[in-house]
Amino acid sequence: MDLTNPESSQVIYDVPIFFKVYKNGLIERYRKHDFAPPSNNSVTGVRSKDIVIVPENNVTVRLYLPKITQNDQKFPLLVYFHGGGFVIESAFSTYYDSYLHSVAAETNVIAVSIEYRLAPEHKIPACYDDSWAVMKWVSQGSEPWLKSYADFSRVFLSGK
Repeated sequence: MDLTNPESSQVIYDVPIFFKVYKNGLIERYRKHDFAPPSNNSVTGVRSKDIVIVPENNVTVRLYLPKITQNDQKFPLLVYFHGGGFVIESAFSTYYDSYLHSVAAETNVIAVSIEYRLAPEHKIPACYDDSWAVMKWVSQGSEPWLKSYADFSRVFLSGK
């Protein structure tokens, strides 16, 4: 951003603790999140992987599969919506990744964590549309981990 240009540096919205929007369209978030890659946790046995659901909107999920102890084992399914008021955070931040690894390990659930588009770049209802697209994708049950290990009679929604 060119701060010497008064047009560029003019703030039109300031939402304290979340973001500023400048007249030129630039959005500056007060808090930046880090990125945790999907992993295989050797301590808990939980594996995770990322899957793109809607490529044109970059709607992605991170799946968490708890340790498998039996060949025909089925786990309850948890669909998780990360916090941040639809304007900050990510399903891929170390905070949520660590949290969902522990939830999957301690409660023996398959977790699906949704990475949806954030406001204000993407106006509401984008986050809801993205989440609904993931819910429809989950209900199809075609992803191999879901197909093999999810108990679709025990589906839970959660977030914080």
